[in-house]
Amino acid sequence: MTYRRYIPVGAPQEEQPSIHQVITDAMQSLLIEKGVIDAEEVTRMVQTMDMKGTDGPRHAARIVVRSWLDPQYKTRLLTDPKGAARELGAQIGATELFVVENTEQVHNLIVCTLCSCYPREFLGRQPAWYKSRAYRARAVREPRAVLKEFGLELPAGVEVRVHDSSADLRYMVLPLRPAGTEGWSSERLEQLVTRDCLIGVAVPRL
Repeated sequence: MTYRRYIPVGAPQEEQPSIHQVITDAMQSLLIEKGVIDAEEVTRMVQTMDMKGTDGPRHAARIVVRSWLDPQYKTRLLTDPKGAARELGAQIGATELFVVENTEQVHNLIVCTLCSCYPREFLGRQPAWYKSRAYRARAVREPRAVLKEFGLELPAGVEVRVHDSSADLRYMVLPLRPAGTEGWSSERLEQLVTRDCLIGVAVPRL
């Protein structure tokens, strides 16, 4: 199994996957069922490989953690994302950037319904599922079902807001800081910030 073809177990997939994808998914499911591999650990490893060679994801993690620790910085990030990013040495390019904040009442999900517009400077290469027709269509139509397939079940009272990226506009989710991380160092907190958290299909977990 190569990371270029990897799609997490349960992630929305194409209606007619190739025979190679079917075999890969079957082997992956069997290995997870037998306890040979762990699904979350595989996902983290794939994300690390996808992000290799770019500083963007590291900048994104630092920006998120700075927002968790510094309320004034978070305000700047939500009102002037590019300016706040530049404070920590990150560059976004010419496209507009919006940062949307998760709260106890609201969960945000990012999609590009037309193609696969994505803040690569921040998040590295798009995952295969983000570009799939299934994700692009279903994330808008049935976001809770999609999140559940990623292993994220939200309480009924949490509103799900779906944001559609475009050629001129990119979004990044500011995840909610997990409870129980009081007193953690910035470096330790950064380990909780994954690419999937920044897209909105996951939340930081201890």
